[in-house]
Amino acid sequence: MPGESFRFIHASDFHLETPLGDLDSLPPQLREAMAEAPRQAARAVFEAALADNIDFLVLSGDLLNPQAAGPHGMAMLLDYFEQLNSKETPVFWAAGLTDDPQKWPDSVPLPPNVTLFPKNRVTVTPVQRGGRSICTVVGRSSDGQKVLHVPSYRIDPTDDYTVAVGYGDADTDALAEGRFDYWALGGKHNRLEIEGGAEAAAVYCGTPQGRSLSEAGAHGYSTVDVDGDGTTRVHTVESDVFRYCNIELDASEIAAVGGIRNLMGERIARLQHENGGRHLLIGWDISVASGETLASVGDTEDLLQWVRREYGHGNPSAWTTMLTIRPPKQYPTSWNDEDTILGDFLRAAEKHRKLDGRDLNLLPTTEEHSGLNSTTTTLLAEVAASERMAVLDEATLLGVELLRGGKPNLVQKS
Repeated sequence: MPGESFRFIHASDFHLETPLGDLDSLPPQLREAMAEAPRQAARAVFEAALADNIDFLVLSGDLLNPQAAGPHGMAMLLDYFEQLNSKETPVFWAAGLTDDPQKWPDSVPLPPNVTLFPKNRVTVTPVQRGGRSICTVVGRSSDGQKVLHVPSYRIDPTDDYTVAVGYGDADTDALAEGRFDYWALGGKHNRLEIEGGAEAAAVYCGTPQGRSLSEAGAHGYSTVDVDGDGTTRVHTVESDVFRYCNIELDASEIAAVGGIRNLMGERIARLQHENGGRHLLIGWDISVASGETLASVGDTEDLLQWVRREYGHGNPSAWTTMLTIRPPKQYPTSWNDEDTILGDFLRAAEKHRKLDGRDLNLLPTTEEHSGLNSTTTTLLAEVAASERMAVLDEATLLGVELLRGGKPNLVQKS
């Protein structure tokens, strides 16, 4: 027998207590917008829940730490809960690690439409519309573990469409054992859809607002439509105000457009077009093939200040948060062949490179500085195998610039 069609919103990981990160400075013209961005993205979720024809709202963890978010964050959450209560819209909240139910003040009761799932057991709640059950919501708040305990979600068989709400890491096989129609998951800031077979869906909807370059790309929430036959359609809705972007450039791209600044300008224009008028927070990773290409890039600090000045003050803004210049693997042969200190230095660096940096020993260098404590000395002397070539490349670049009389460029500015 066909069931009822219905719609709900799935959102998570608001982190109203956490500001935007990966910023060495706050651009004055963006400070207010940056401070407000997490709350504005969360508001978009609630405004959609109030405006759209939804049957219930699912929140799968890490909405806020009440103490860190303060009265402003709690008041915003409670105000929207009350508005949804006035529309008789149920809210199902499975808390994560940040919003542990024990952190919520006893003196601030939640409205009756909000079900905050307990930590120690699964709660089964039927959702009704017009006196008829349209689905069943099964949920549990995190017990403090990072892994979702799927076996604890076992319930008696039901003909209803079932929505399971939880927080934590889980894989396809474990989720399939739960035999639910939709897993509304939280705990990951980047959206992830897990294949759960032909009939099931498992979605980490991600945070409505990214916080760092490791959370680059679009962020938002999910609107889930279920038809009378139980077919599930999940729609992604973008709600982020600021969008982090990682851009990689190489020497061939720089040469093709005639200069690094032209190339950066082109990429920014493309990103602004693709991202719908949002403010952009950009991390650049620029690889150069040779010393000549490095010279065309110029001074890292000057380049950073230029791109911020040129593109960081518009509306929308494209603010550079990080600029990394990867050192070249080779330098001009003429430099290497010189009968000079520079030539000796490059030949020594090449010798270390052929050995993958295995013979690098920084301990004698640390011994020249008697003021260093033993812990610092150990950290400086022990270069991890995976980092040896990167350290060698950076040291070679710095040495070349010093020996050629140029201003030493820091490899990374952030």
